[in-house]
Amino acid sequence: MKTYQKHILVLLLVLAGTASCNKDRLNVEPVNEFLSSNFYITEDQVFSALIAAYDPVGWSMAYGQWISYVMFGEIRSDNANAGGDPSNNDQPGWQEFDDFLNTNTNVVTQPIYRRNYIGIFRANLVIENAQVSSPVVDRYQAEARFLRAYYHFELFKHFGPIPVVTTALTPDDIDLRRSTMSEVFQAIVSDLEAAIPVLPASLSADEAGRASKGAALAMLGKAYLYWADMDQDDPAKFDLAAQYLKQVVQLGVYELEDDFQDLFKLGQKNPKESVFEVQHNNLYTSDWGWFEGIDGNGIVQLCGIRGLCGAHPDYQEGWGFMLPTQGLYNHFLADDTYRQDVAITSVPELTQDILNAGGSCSPVVDITQGNPTDFVGFWQEKYANFKGYIGNNVNGGDPNLTKDANTYVIRYADVLLMLAEALHRGSGTDAEAMGYIDQVRERAAGPGDNTGNFKTTQTLMSEQGWSLQDVIWYERRAELAGEGDRWYDLVRSGRAAKSLFAGDPIRENNFDDKHLWLPISLEETTVARNLTEYPDPSLFQ
Repeated sequence: MKTYQKHILVLLLVLAGTASCNKDRLNVEPVNEFLSSNFYITEDQVFSALIAAYDPVGWSMAYGQWISYVMFGEIRSDNANAGGDPSNNDQPGWQEFDDFLNTNTNVVTQPIYRRNYIGIFRANLVIENAQVSSPVVDRYQAEARFLRAYYHFELFKHFGPIPVVTTALTPDDIDLRRSTMSEVFQAIVSDLEAAIPVLPASLSADEAGRASKGAALAMLGKAYLYWADMDQDDPAKFDLAAQYLKQVVQLGVYELEDDFQDLFKLGQKNPKESVFEVQHNNLYTSDWGWFEGIDGNGIVQLCGIRGLCGAHPDYQEGWGFMLPTQGLYNHFLADDTYRQDVAITSVPELTQDILNAGGSCSPVVDITQGNPTDFVGFWQEKYANFKGYIGNNVNGGDPNLTKDANTYVIRYADVLLMLAEALHRGSGTDAEAMGYIDQVRERAAGPGDNTGNFKTTQTLMSEQGWSLQDVIWYERRAELAGEGDRWYDLVRSGRAAKSLFAGDPIRENNFDDKHLWLPISLEETTVARNLTEYPDPSLFQ
């Protein structure tokens, strides 16, 4: 963002110097139809600016680098290894994230940072510049506030306390400092509280992917959950998290899908369980030269099964990233195989798929094409590289970049589990918390009515000798495996430590507490001299 501003300033100076030789040349109509001074004066113009503010939400690549929060949340954690080709150096930035070898020159770090501040900048323009007043514009600005909160939250989850930016910056505003954790969350809370009364409770089909009241309430509850957890387990903040998450339930808009597998089937978009979902499509050209223009979901190809033979009835070959660990596979209890099968696949399962379709091939997967260090026998399956994506690039984009699986940001199951946690850790009752967990556990047993067929939270606690919090941690990892929440859950709860990576000598030896956060890149701190690479502990107040 700062680089763009400097380029604009230089361009203006050059134009001014060139025009000074003939004053008459200053009095001409602008070549462009609109400038910032005569834009934002109609509802349609404000809506166009709002769409620009939404745009970075869907970037799975920026500045030539993959930047998916799903990949980061899995690969950085004990859920997945980076994967890739046999060199163990495929996508080096992600290999560094995986092995805790990243520094402030990691090539992926700055694109993650830029993507979110570009989103904030565009949201600020909608909030500040609208020159027309109407209920429609009020909604657009409420959506922009939701987006500004979303981008600030994403930045915090990666970098810790970062500069809060609630106004469009000028080139003179370049040397920002980190805000405190409280300042970051207060900004997020303020934006969401302002947006909630204005946003609609439900969306029409052609509004899919836009912010709703439920999405804002869920994000506000999630923000309070993180804040409470990182503010010495503050019970008052847990109560606020529960308050807002319960309002999501009370809206009556969302339901759990009966069949967990249906959430990830080919063509599934915006089901009744989706609270906020990144929209990907195949309508526009996406190629390797237009990195911010990728409208498809890049991680589908990136995280597909490397070396898969062509006889599989449903899947085509991918590039083999985000490989599940043995620890994730072992996490699932003996009666939780349905969620395990939806999240993870292996050679025996792939072989059976081929046999069931009447085909054969040998080998089913050529594992010599994959990363021998990171591969332990499993591939992720929630972002499956379906054969149905072949040929769906409508306008001639690269077929690897135009696969249109959406990305869940918050599902209703996540809301129920967060609500249970907030009730348990605040002043709510454990009985109510268990009821919300049991809704998720009943669905996990498989499609149909499993009311008398699943183990309740109380039974699980008794059999495993677990506390209620243990069950919540179990459920969050099992339910959201492969969806990107794992690392952020570990960090906010203080469970990310060397011991987490026991048995993985590279990760265990390299891990340090500084790796709880990404460093702000050298490119950024060189320009903003007061911006520290890592957050100081004093900022967590």
